[in-house]
Amino acid sequence: MKKILNPKYLLIAVAVFVILFLMNYIGNDNPDKVERAVLTGLGGVAGLTIWMLFFDKDNDPPQNFD
Repeated sequence: MKKILNPKYLLIAVAVFVILFLMNYIGNDNPDKVERAVLTGLGGVAGLTIWMLFFDKDNDPPQNFD
């Protein structure tokens, strides 16, 4: 959990949101393009957060591993 509160992670999360938002907002001609872009950006940040929670565990090999 400590990795998610890290300022580096928050900066990366903001960058992911902005990139995904702009990619979907600029290339979309539908009338609900803002809503779709926001949801896509939030989905990307949620996926990044789940990935960080999953890989936050210590991956030390067990003792006497042969």
